[in-house]
Amino acid sequence: MNAPEAGVVRDRVAPPRLLSGNHAAALGALAAGCRFFAGYPITPSSEVAERMARLLPPVGGVFVQMEDEIASMAAVIGASMGGVKAMTATSGPGFSLKLENLGYAAAAEIPCVIVDVMRGGPSTGMPTRPAQGDLMQSRWGSHGDYPVIVVTPASVREVHDETVRAFALAESLRTPVVVLYDQAIAQLTETVELPPAGAIRPVERRWAEGAPGDFQPYAAGDDQVPPMARPGDGYRTHTTGLTHAETGFPTQAPAVVERNQARLLTKLQKNRARIESFEVERTGDAEVLVVAIGISARAAKRAVAAARARGIAAGLFRPITLWPFPADALRAAAAGARAVLVPELNAGQLVLEVERVLRGHRVVGLNRYDGEPIAPAQIEARIGQLAKEAR
Repeated sequence: MNAPEAGVVRDRVAPPRLLSGNHAAALGALAAGCRFFAGYPITPSSEVAERMARLLPPVGGVFVQMEDEIASMAAVIGASMGGVKAMTATSGPGFSLKLENLGYAAAAEIPCVIVDVMRGGPSTGMPTRPAQGDLMQSRWGSHGDYPVIVVTPASVREVHDETVRAFALAESLRTPVVVLYDQAIAQLTETVELPPAGAIRPVERRWAEGAPGDFQPYAAGDDQVPPMARPGDGYRTHTTGLTHAETGFPTQAPAVVERNQARLLTKLQKNRARIESFEVERTGDAEVLVVAIGISARAAKRAVAAARARGIAAGLFRPITLWPFPADALRAAAAGARAVLVPELNAGQLVLEVERVLRGHRVVGLNRYDGEPIAPAQIEARIGQLAKEAR
């Protein structure tokens, strides 16, 4: 269930291509109108940068390899403030370094897209092995309260489409958007049909209009998203990471801070219909519901099919938008379930959110963090145990 703002025209396709997930992310960014990329090589996301280095110059774009991940994120913010759609890509350790500037982008409402390809951790961990340990970091990694959107694709085609949608959401809602997927999805190769050139309608941010003297850079309408000043149009702006008034200038006046912080923190909720996306499979009569993302969701889909073949009523709920979490949709999918299983490649992160949303349900984690993905047979066996216990 993808939001229509994704901008992908699905009834037009080019000839099939054999692509990796990382290659698809680069193609999606280009199709969405990205014309600036700043990054620093890090396994297993480096192919995104390599592809962007080739793809951007022929269309008038700019690729810059920065000295580190902190500078990469800063360069992306600067490019976006200059009016250009901008992206970076990294993996867990580099994403940790980007988080201070990600918080700045959220506070100053600067559109940008960050690809985070998850690998084994903590610290340097296992650079070439899959993991799903950045789920909570992607939402809560920077300090303070701030808005961010995180999407988590589970196939090569979906990496492409969700990168397109990430730019649409970033530009229309003036917020950072993280495209989060694991190493297995990043370096998986699949034959996919992508929309041909020109079939994707890039979404543009709303630019300031009217008398420059009346412009306030953080004054917003009903959708809670203020227009941006296009460089050179004559509008005066002040951008800061400090708490600020509608004028953009710093303030600590409690009433002004509360008013502007409340708008910042609620703008995603106000636009939730444009953001939320998820997949459900055979949840209507499911006794055991599986909730998973990325490569774990692909294994879970096979496990659910195998369990059904054995007469066990199993179903799958897959968040595509991870944050804001599709809580109402999960509650609906789990309404008749006696147990909920959450397989993930970490010590237990997604399970915490599922437990929060499904209070009163039996929620069980299935965790693996040794650098190997969870096999469908492991998930199927646990589904069978939970179904037996529920009876």
